[in-house]
Amino acid sequence: MATVPGPLIWEIVKKNNSFLVKQFGNGTAGVRFSKERNNLFNLNSYKHSGLANDKTVTIQPGGKDLSVLLATTKTKKQNKPGALLHKSVMKKEFPRMAKAVANQVADNHYRPDLKNAALARLSAVNRSLKVAKSGVKKKNRQATKIRGRK
Repeated sequence: MATVPGPLIWEIVKKNNSFLVKQFGNGTAGVRFSKERNNLFNLNSYKHSGLANDKTVTIQPGGKDLSVLLATTKTKKQNKPGALLHKSVMKKEFPRMAKAVANQVADNHYRPDLKNAALARLSAVNRSLKVAKSGVKKKNRQATKIRGRK
């Protein structure tokens, strides 16, 4: 079975696919998002498309613990969806995870154009995993000034 080139796939699916989300803004200007896997910015564009590109990057929450899942596609396994992704779970602190993502995406010449998008997605996922500390908040002492004698 011959593989179909990415630009042809993009021309077929760019205006109508099941992952497309259209939101209308001011006047006739509309914004198109995409809910497909392997799309870092969820934008409907060829650069970020997980359907049309052979090499894609995914960053998702790992599970119950504070882990992050980094997945890249294998270019040789395009016809085998079960073996398509190379997954790695990271349970490190944020600077080490950022360095690992930058090395995997840009320094290995995988997709250097997606380095900033991958780091932005990693930052957003890491921020969403942090839980706010619950408890009694301290009062601001300067706000409770007593005026006059009592």
